[in-house]
Amino acid sequence: MGKETRLFKSQERKNREEVSAFITQLAGKISAGQVVFKKGQEEIMLNMPYNLVLEIQVEDELKKQKGVQHSLELEIKWFDDDSASGPLELG
Repeated sequence: MGKETRLFKSQERKNREEVSAFITQLAGKISAGQVVFKKGQEEIMLNMPYNLVLEIQVEDELKKQKGVQHSLELEIKWFDDDSASGPLELG
């Protein structure tokens, strides 16, 4: 397993409508090919390739004080050398 380096992290409480609006805006940025995350002075720009791997995970975790914490995790992965320009088409 390779070494993982965290480049940016953010966690904040938002209501359902705010989360939905953020994910919708993020989807538009991914579709356009470039995502920029900003928080205070911290900023990271990601150039998104055409081919991505989407991983979805749903978990329940028992927390001693608060009970069961539910999570829905969306993870998007890619490799630098994935230079394919699109799906195979017949001409």
